[in-house]
Amino acid sequence: MEKPDITVSAKEVFGISIDMQVPAFSEKTHYVPDIDKTYRFNEEITLSILAGFKHNRRVLIQGYHGTGKSTHIEQVAARLNWPCVRINLDGNISRIDLIGRDAIVIKDGKQITEFAEGIIPWSLKQPMAIVLDEYDAARPDVMFVIQRLLESEGKFTLIDKNRVLTPHHYFRIFATANTIGLGDASGLYHGVQPINQGQMDRWNIVATLNYLPKDEEVNIVLAKAPKLKKDKKIVEQMVTMANLSREGFKAGDISTVMSPRTVITWAENYEIFENLEIAFKLTFMNKCDELEREIVAEYYQRCFGVELLDNSPKAA
Repeated sequence: MEKPDITVSAKEVFGISIDMQVPAFSEKTHYVPDIDKTYRFNEEITLSILAGFKHNRRVLIQGYHGTGKSTHIEQVAARLNWPCVRINLDGNISRIDLIGRDAIVIKDGKQITEFAEGIIPWSLKQPMAIVLDEYDAARPDVMFVIQRLLESEGKFTLIDKNRVLTPHHYFRIFATANTIGLGDASGLYHGVQPINQGQMDRWNIVATLNYLPKDEEVNIVLAKAPKLKKDKKIVEQMVTMANLSREGFKAGDISTVMSPRTVITWAENYEIFENLEIAFKLTFMNKCDELEREIVAEYYQRCFGVELLDNSPKAA
């Protein structure tokens, strides 16, 4: 389908207070993310993303690791039946991956050289939302490719092929980042780069997604692990533990943080092992630096009154 053929009510579909009418597709393709029925939408972030889809705004969402930035975009796209692909801009993604390259193919029994499109030329030609994950960790050559996309008209030049591509009328672009383009002075996010101010200015909307209030996160965990509804008090303590890790992460005391995703995994593993301490160690503690595990164990002791580490002297 080349263009949206229906509209949906933001108030009805996303549970937000503003009743924006948003274009959507009646049919789902295999590029549309699956709907997570338990997902809870942040109003300000949802409005920002919907403005991106409806008005072709370039939307950048900034926030700490694990706050659900990319998932938020995907879940909006899922309810609009809008095709959506994520590109993780880690150090392994190159300019060639985005633009394309000449490749040797066999046609009619003959070996010929043919241009194989990268993900950007491919996505530009159709109604597609691309999500640039870890935007502030991209390599410089990749950032210059992206800058072309962010121009007001968004036309994309394939220099090697002397072609200029005009984006499909319903092509959309989003990005997520841990920092806001100024680099990372805190030392929490290794590998992030300062972003050229000229490029930052091309993002029409910059929104910040923080960790959820405790009650909301508890409800999300219970929705994902319904067997724990009878142990709601324990889930509340689990979220308190996660919040202590986040404060420690912000303060630089520990280098590994418990995201909402981690708490959900901990709850699911608790259902499997029926032992909270074992589930915690297997889900989170074993990922931590050995020198930081004592701090993590202290957080745990404050929440549950249980010593995770055996500090008793060993017999000679």
